[in-house]
Amino acid sequence: MNREAPGRVQLPEVADTENFGRELAATLRAGDLVILDGPLGAGKTALARGIGAGLGVVGRITSPTFVIARAHRAGGPGRPGMVHVDAYRLGGAEGDGMAILDELDALDLDTDLTDSVVVVEWGAGVAERLAGDHLLVSLTREPESDIRVAQWRWSR
Repeated sequence: MNREAPGRVQLPEVADTENFGRELAATLRAGDLVILDGPLGAGKTALARGIGAGLGVVGRITSPTFVIARAHRAGGPGRPGMVHVDAYRLGGAEGDGMAILDELDALDLDTDLTDSVVVVEWGAGVAERLAGDHLLVSLTREPESDIRVAQWRWSR
């Protein structure tokens, strides 16, 4: 997978979504921001699990809905950690980027975000202000099917 090229893939099973996350992880490095967009049930958390597995981070990847963010330590020297964020409740109604940064800082994640890949669920339209460059992955579900479709592109 080319880090710069946009793409699209069908994901018939949850395992396919997780495997796609592993492939994405191979292109990511510390300091990268990944925004996962899509409706409820589109596969955002499954994709985050795959990214975490591909990065080799420590700890089980689950939805951070109730805690807002989880920091996962790097799995070894020279590897990035992962901060998994649920932006659904962050930043207020205006989606103010500074409010998001303040709220993330207030969570006291005990991690330097520049040493981690930051994966933000429900982040489109909100989290882009966290970094100039980010990878946007849009997930949709085909009508009357369990097949998901992922489309991705880097924004600079």
